Amino acid sequence: MPSLNANGIRIAFDTAGDPKSVPLLLVSGLGLQLTAWPDEFVEGLVELGFYVIRFDNRDSGLSTKFEHAGTPSLGLAWLKSLLRIPLKPPYRLEDMADDALGVLSALGVARAHVVGMSMGGMVGQLMAAKYPSRVLSLTSIMSSSGRRGLPGPTQAARRALLRRPRGAGDIDAAIDYNVQLLQAIGSPAYPTPEKHLRRRVARALRRNCCPGGVVRQMLAVTACGDRTPQLQTIVAPTLVIHGAADPLVPLACGVDTAQAIPGARLEVIEGMGHDLPSQLLERLLALIDAHAHGKMAPDSTPRLFVKQ
Repeated sequence: MPSLNANGIRIAFDTAGDPKSVPLLLVSGLGLQLTAWPDEFVEGLVELGFYVIRFDNRDSGLSTKFEHAGTPSLGLAWLKSLLRIPLKPPYRLEDMADDALGVLSALGVARAHVVGMSMGGMVGQLMAAKYPSRVLSLTSIMSSSGRRGLPGPTQAARRALLRRPRGAGDIDAAIDYNVQLLQAIGSPAYPTPEKHLRRRVARALRRNCCPGGVVRQMLAVTACGDRTPQLQTIVAPTLVIHGAADPLVPLACGVDTAQAIPGARLEVIEGMGHDLPSQLLERLLALIDAHAHGKMAPDSTPRLFVKQ
């Protein structure tokens, strides 16, 4: 796996397609590696004429880890957040946005379409706000603005998140835990067979496993707080895609994100949860392609806050 130096750290990356084609940067979510983007999704983007760039966020995959910073207490961070006490994470989401920009610069890419999922959508939002001249368009998938008052995970999703593997360092236990988590937050209308989930999780864990990195990334998200002021400055054409059945980041978060970004279009997918099911990949590809080429019809979605 190739790597590059960007923003003072080492970042593992992968590219697909013709470098002379229009660049499209994929930004992964919390604790996810570049391999979390399905191969058929990447291949579909290449067939549509994009030069696809994927990378491992800091503290995940084969990129630089921040183990020297230790593993923060999320409980303490949550309490401080409630009391509005400033948090001091090892790094911030803004640093991760700088990482993503550094990947483009290291590869000689002046401007790119940016597609981010979950936490990656947040990183993409900050990229578009901070570096408007470098972002051709933004697609924010199953993400949020971080605004206070938005609904959180369902009880079932929260329980799945808080549960711990039965044996520390046991690869089989880690696989079981992650499969059950993915089942809890996945798309109810488009379930992924357990054997496929198990294969995917095993592949990711054998490539790299960094539980502390997940916690540090989560702290960066918590410390970032409400990004609405930044979202209101975004000028890049923006598409917000959200599942109507997302149990981890409820639909109201996607609606709020679209409301905050001037001119953003909201696409709600019925039956979609917090994943990229194979049954929806063609639809997602069509939406991203139409958005990148300015072929989407004017958004007629009512700008109303959706309660969960």
